Amino acid sequence: MTKSQKRKLRDILLCAVLFAAVTVLLKVLPTADKIPWWAILLMYLVPYLIVGRGVITKALRNIAHGQIFDENFLMLLATVVAMIIREYPEAVAVMLFYQIGELFESIAVGKSRGSISSLMELKPDTVNLVKDGAITEVAAEDIHEGDIIQVNVGERIPIDGVIIEGNTSLNCAALTGESIPVDVSCGDNVTSGGINLTAMIRIKTDCEFSQSTVARILELVEAASEKKSKSEAFITRFARYYTPAVVVGALLLAVIPSLITGQWAKWIHRALIFLVVSCPCALVISVPISFFGGIGAASKQGILIKGSCYLERLSQVRTVALDKTGTLTKGSFKVTAVRAENGYDQDDVLKYAAYCESFSSHPIAVSIVEAYGKEIDNSLIENQQERAGKGVIALIGGKEVYAGNDALMQDMGISHGGERPVGTCVHVAAQGKYIGCIVISDEIKPDSAQAVKQFKSSGIRTVMLTGDEEKTAKDVAQTLGIDEYRAKLMPSDKVAVVESLLDDKSAVAFVGDGINDAPVLMRADIGIAMGALGSDAAIEAADVVLMDDKLAKLPSAVKISRKTQRIVYENITFALAVKALVLVLGALGIAGMWLAVFADVGVSVLAIINGMRTLAYDGTK
Repeated sequence: MTKSQKRKLRDILLCAVLFAAVTVLLKVLPTADKIPWWAILLMYLVPYLIVGRGVITKALRNIAHGQIFDENFLMLLATVVAMIIREYPEAVAVMLFYQIGELFESIAVGKSRGSISSLMELKPDTVNLVKDGAITEVAAEDIHEGDIIQVNVGERIPIDGVIIEGNTSLNCAALTGESIPVDVSCGDNVTSGGINLTAMIRIKTDCEFSQSTVARILELVEAASEKKSKSEAFITRFARYYTPAVVVGALLLAVIPSLITGQWAKWIHRALIFLVVSCPCALVISVPISFFGGIGAASKQGILIKGSCYLERLSQVRTVALDKTGTLTKGSFKVTAVRAENGYDQDDVLKYAAYCESFSSHPIAVSIVEAYGKEIDNSLIENQQERAGKGVIALIGGKEVYAGNDALMQDMGISHGGERPVGTCVHVAAQGKYIGCIVISDEIKPDSAQAVKQFKSSGIRTVMLTGDEEKTAKDVAQTLGIDEYRAKLMPSDKVAVVESLLDDKSAVAFVGDGINDAPVLMRADIGIAMGALGSDAAIEAADVVLMDDKLAKLPSAVKISRKTQRIVYENITFALAVKALVLVLGALGIAGMWLAVFADVGVSVLAIINGMRTLAYDGTK
């Protein structure tokens, strides 16, 4: 508990003890009926002021600022009028139980905020700066791009950069939700937020602190609470008109029947019950807590949702459009097949291609050399010639070898028949004879198929958008079981496709990771960026950020959003139904003050507890 919560609990307990003592004393004291009313009032005023001074202060301060109609005003009005008509026990009881509800609310808000505010621990106060051989402790904001910093065991990496000294393991659970340590070594890029587990490392920073991964995440988290859902906005507007309406209703209930019957005490008492019941605490508090709990539950899974409005919209998603490269696939090339012909074997084809490509830094060339996996004997390579956009020609051990695409083979007059394989094909020829080809493909991520399957089980249609060739797109879509695909798309084409998918009945989400995805991320109902390590533009444009590259977490986010939305509707329905029933019963004189207190405080506590269920939900069921 916080200090303010402990103080409130102390006041509640003290009030309860004094309230019980005064009530029992007036029941058992033989001469109680001879005690003057002002003495009884003073006895009850002590516990009343102990527990209610905060409400009284807030109400008076709000009235002074012109903000009259809120729950504090309702509580003050109800209890003061109860005192005037000498219903002292009921006045104290209403304030006591209201404060009990407030305490429950405070604890609930603290827990729901705690699941997100734990991210604030990622922000370092100081950094170990290495300069001229000395180590000095400086503020994180004073670190600049290119500075050398030291991160000791147990410390968090404060700023993104490259390791220039040391090897270690990092715990990145706070960023990605993944608890398995990641091994890093000299030359590796590291992002801020990870905890150094095993050995001291030194890092050369590649950005200012304000541009680091942690700083961007904290900025997104701080902005999230300002973006209300439609449900929250509705409740805020509802309470703005609802509160003055019930005050007028209570006033009319007190005055009109009293003028007709002359029974002022009876109808004022009913009006008080009406006031206590009408307090909109359960709605005003439980709905934001439910959404905040949902955002907190998502953050535990490594999913950052930028506001409750996006959490609500996510629950309405029925179509997910997915970029291929970097989202469904790893975005890195790998040799997936080697074909040999004319008496050569696969090793020969791979060897000749690797020797031809050994001098190139092109991703395709690098993937071929990596697949060969043996040391290149440069003494065997002569007369390397690169044909721009076509391939490479070289003498390998005295043999003229060609490695390239269809255009190179055509230029060299070499034919290659057979069915064209799926993926990027590097043809290889030696001494004017075609000897085979190497197929290079972008690897599908291990969890992509699982994610697509979970989307289908949740009733969500999947559409893949890619700039790749038709054959490659079709193969990936069939492999993963994607419902539809669109190939050979430019960034503007992706926007057009997403626009064609939009409708008024449901929401369309787009998932991407590159800077070219920023326009379509903005255009979709829900833009989702893959990975905190992705493009800054994509992360800024997105409404939801997956803190790692695991697409399978997105279906969990959808389930969390739907669970949160169900709980919000449950709370709204329950609170309004109970209040409407007790308001009618109170106006008819059937419901007493204790039932009125339950309809206010009791319903608030139950709605808050129900809303807190979102925190414990992980989206797996």
